[in-house]
Amino acid sequence: MNFKEAHEKTEGLKKNLGRVIRGKDEIISLAITALVSRGHLLIEDVPGVGKTTLAHGLARSISCSFQRIQFTSDLLPSDVIGVTVFNQTEHRFEFRPGPLFANIVLADEINRATPKTQSALLEAMNDRQVSVDKYTHLLPSPFMLLATQNPLEFAGTFPLPESQLDRFSMSLKIGYPDEVHEREIIRSSFGRAGIDSLVPIVSTTDIEEMQSLVSEVKVTEDLVGYIMAITTATRQNKAIRLGASPRAAMMLYSTAQAYAFVSGRDYCLPDDIKRLSVPVLAHRIVPVERSFDEGSQHSTAIIEEILSTTPVPV
Repeated sequence: MNFKEAHEKTEGLKKNLGRVIRGKDEIISLAITALVSRGHLLIEDVPGVGKTTLAHGLARSISCSFQRIQFTSDLLPSDVIGVTVFNQTEHRFEFRPGPLFANIVLADEINRATPKTQSALLEAMNDRQVSVDKYTHLLPSPFMLLATQNPLEFAGTFPLPESQLDRFSMSLKIGYPDEVHEREIIRSSFGRAGIDSLVPIVSTTDIEEMQSLVSEVKVTEDLVGYIMAITTATRQNKAIRLGASPRAAMMLYSTAQAYAFVSGRDYCLPDDIKRLSVPVLAHRIVPVERSFDEGSQHSTAIIEEILSTTPVPV
């Protein structure tokens, strides 16, 4: 697959997802960006704006396996990654994979599970494998975790720790649709029937080839310096208690490559880095003054301020 063929397939993915996610072309592009950059996506927004629909639609658009896990307070790590049981017929222990063993996994309301269950995802997100009873089991390839959470509901929830937030390449807010598209949603026969009507546009092999092509997207040394300047500024800003980690800088680099790829280019622009700085960095920093009522708005404002004061390479 060459860049031209890959761009045609990503455009097909966008068009397919656009049938069920109305008026959110940029959100769709960012979701595909996370996929082809081998990243994971956290969608933090109020109920009913299409978080779960986006995950279902993305899985339907790819000929791949899909699992949805509804996170609750009584969910155990074994319910997610699987368990070893004794096979009486063959007189041996065997591993029964959990729902995590799929190409695309939706962790719905991830912050409703206890920290112990949340931590079961760390190895899977970082290394694409899980360890059970001293044995390591590889996850399918490609593998992507999409997690959702409601930022305004705190009763019975367990906020994600910074170490786990750092594993998500991007955090997005879908937001309410505009008046025109909301009218279309209301009048259409939308819902489960709309998702079921989607047909696969690409295969898992196509996605793996796209992920390989993304690593070939050119990033000049000036742009690497721009990424470092932004992440360094988060560590020196007096309004930030915990700045962006080296992993965050790596994520900004790889997602900028993927965003350029999804945009049909084999080279990065400064605008790619500027566009991705908020979704890649805002959930990774910890402001000195953090209010639950503000959610991530304060972090977003700080990143935007850093972008406005950081010189852009010409």
